[in-house]
Amino acid sequence: MKDNIKIQIMDNAFDALVMIDEYGKVISWNASAERIFGFSAEEIMGKDVHKILMPEEYLQDFKRGFEFFKKTGLGPAVGKTLELTAKTKSGGKIPIELSVSPVKKGEGYLAVATIRDISERKAAEEKLQNQAQILSWLYDAAGRLTQALNVKTIARETVRSCLEVFGVTLAWLGYAEEDGSVRVLAHYPEDISYPAEISVRWDKTKEGQGPTGRAIREGKPQICNDIESEPSFAHWREKASKAGIRSSVALPLITRDRVFGALNLYSDKSGHFTPERMQYLQSFAHLAANALENARLYEETNRRIQRIQALRNIDMAITGSLDLRVVYRVALEEIVTQLKVDAACILIYNPHTNSLEVVAERGFRRTSLGTVISINETTAGRVFREHKIVHIPDLREVDKDEFARRDFMVEEGFISYYGVPLVAKGKLLGVLEVFQRKLSNDQREWLHYLETLGGQVAIAIENAALVDDLRLKHQDLLKAYDETIEGWGKALSLKEEETAEHSERVTRMTVQIAKRMGIRGEDLTHVRRGALLHDIGKIGVPDSILLKPGKLTEEEWVIMRKHPVYAFEMLSPIAYLRKAIDIPYCHHERWDGTGYPRGLKGKQIPLAARIFAVVDVWDALTSDRPYRKAWPQEKVTKYIKEQAGTHFDPEVVEEFLKLLSEESRR
Repeated sequence: MKDNIKIQIMDNAFDALVMIDEYGKVISWNASAERIFGFSAEEIMGKDVHKILMPEEYLQDFKRGFEFFKKTGLGPAVGKTLELTAKTKSGGKIPIELSVSPVKKGEGYLAVATIRDISERKAAEEKLQNQAQILSWLYDAAGRLTQALNVKTIARETVRSCLEVFGVTLAWLGYAEEDGSVRVLAHYPEDISYPAEISVRWDKTKEGQGPTGRAIREGKPQICNDIESEPSFAHWREKASKAGIRSSVALPLITRDRVFGALNLYSDKSGHFTPERMQYLQSFAHLAANALENARLYEETNRRIQRIQALRNIDMAITGSLDLRVVYRVALEEIVTQLKVDAACILIYNPHTNSLEVVAERGFRRTSLGTVISINETTAGRVFREHKIVHIPDLREVDKDEFARRDFMVEEGFISYYGVPLVAKGKLLGVLEVFQRKLSNDQREWLHYLETLGGQVAIAIENAALVDDLRLKHQDLLKAYDETIEGWGKALSLKEEETAEHSERVTRMTVQIAKRMGIRGEDLTHVRRGALLHDIGKIGVPDSILLKPGKLTEEEWVIMRKHPVYAFEMLSPIAYLRKAIDIPYCHHERWDGTGYPRGLKGKQIPLAARIFAVVDVWDALTSDRPYRKAWPQEKVTKYIKEQAGTHFDPEVVEEFLKLLSEESRR
């Protein structure tokens, strides 16, 4: 009866229970042992357990250990648990936990081994380890992507990382253009030509019905785990197969609820894009989208600042010289540089001959100065007659009747052409022509800027007769610059969920104190511009940090504290804004030298920045924020007094408190 109970207990045990005699032979083998190792009791009873279950790599060690055990009852697995690998009947290997209990028999010992199959636990641990590695990589990737503020650099880092971490064969990143095409920003490996061989769109054309087009239109990932059976891949299947592609996914790049492109990944294995892998891929695509959008905004802001500077350069040439040759030279330099075209020329209308004459040019291999063109028969004449921009995407496809200088332009290597009418005060003065030695894919903003530059050139021509009028226009343009700067200040305030009035308040109060402390004239204008642009550098800070509702980590603070440096890098190349840089660059410095970015101390800090620091803290503490209510004015006043000589310049604090007192009595 007792033996039957023991047998039932052993057979019902979850772990394998194996008894081994003094010769290493199996004398007891329960049901769990049969389940784990695949051997029935009949197959293994009386057999050498070590030869059957132990892998070759540590068979001899186990035999030597058993010889010691059967004499002493001692061994590394006695009273402990070892993790080992064991063989199964099928020839495979499984991870096990082994513990041994000695049973005294005569002068020696038998062994009762308790064995547990830990395959599932090991698989779970490995899965968790892989997940931790990927999450760690995603964290590192977020840091790398936010360090760069160049769209192409981030795009290259994104596609390269996909191969290194997610095991894909090919990756490319595309931007959705307004005309429905998808422009390749980067692909990896770079020696694979597949992305360049295909035509992909995101509109409802035939080329837009594939995974990339649908991902951009619908804003959802498009998974194709077997391109041979996927109907939507039919248009690209042959070329994809030649490239060794078996499965793909197109991940939409989304920021601020706007899809602006897609990250396309391919594998040489079918079924590569599993639900688990997709979770990580979507997280990474989200990181990449935010980094790309921030870089785009940063580049766009820089480009617009540069274009404002270019317009100002032309404007200065207009107001500073009555010599049209100087004006033409400056205008063409800015046109070629800012629009990134290969060549440009200016044609002036001669009413006496009813023709256009080339009066200035840049970027040509041989000159065409003095060339006379009829306004009745040529493309430039059509621009003049119809008062509108004319675009020829490919000069090689037009004949001489349509473009009289076609042969000359083809010899120059030009492919794309734009003609812009030069109009000033409703009067048509001539034509601005620009040429590119590649097929153009220009955007609406580019065309608008080209038209703007054409207007500036027309103004320059008119300048010879209307100097006084153009000086007035110069003042209007300066006002536009200041309004643009003011708009940037408001936009930055709104981005941080502050009120648009914040920028106006701190600017007004800063200017008031600056006047009281002796700043006058043009210097006061620079103080005002600097106050409006005080946080322009935050364009370079990722939204995930800038708009984070909770406290920033130390790593995030490192990035946040870079915004004064970003401001310096953006504004210092611009002569027009260089003298306004003190506040954007230095308003986080402290009187005691513990501020950033340079740790300036005392009067090393520019006066404008010392003034603004007090005003900015006052306005911040007396205003509601999402994370706290406004302080009472009495509490803020006390705080500012306490910080005099530590955070703030004591003289500035004194003038600030006088101003508050005077305003309170009004």
